[in-house]
Amino acid sequence: MKNLLAGIALFGTFALASAQTITFDKTTYEYGQIKPNSDGTRFFTVTNTGDKPLIISNVKPACGCTTPEFSQDPIAPGKSAKIKVGYNTATVSPFNKMIEVFSNDPVNSRSVIYIKGEVTATAPEPKPLTAAEQKAAAKAEKKAAKMAAKK
Repeated sequence: MKNLLAGIALFGTFALASAQTITFDKTTYEYGQIKPNSDGTRFFTVTNTGDKPLIISNVKPACGCTTPEFSQDPIAPGKSAKIKVGYNTATVSPFNKMIEVFSNDPVNSRSVIYIKGEVTATAPEPKPLTAAEQKAAAKAEKKAAKMAAKK
């Protein structure tokens, strides 16, 4: 009987070890101080650190001032995808918004990411992007637009 229970426990351990696993590059994106009506778009990188395809089924913001875009295409093991989060910067005020990410990760089927900062007229001017940053931003925007078009 002990061997049977030990075998079941060992099998359960392997079953959990063999799954899709969601990992984020960061769970909070800090905007800092930004000017009203400035670009409120930011990206979170999601990586599948498991060994089965990861599927993001839904991304749900806490309010209408935050608009996420994501792809429901499976993320292969070891690969990454982006979640585009837009914040409406028209209202001058501090913000701290929660965004729920739902996936087929058996341990973390609901993950939470945050955006926070302050929209203020006295915010410093944004620093100009380097050529490499401009290229990366254009590539991320093109990929996000392609994912949104697939929806």
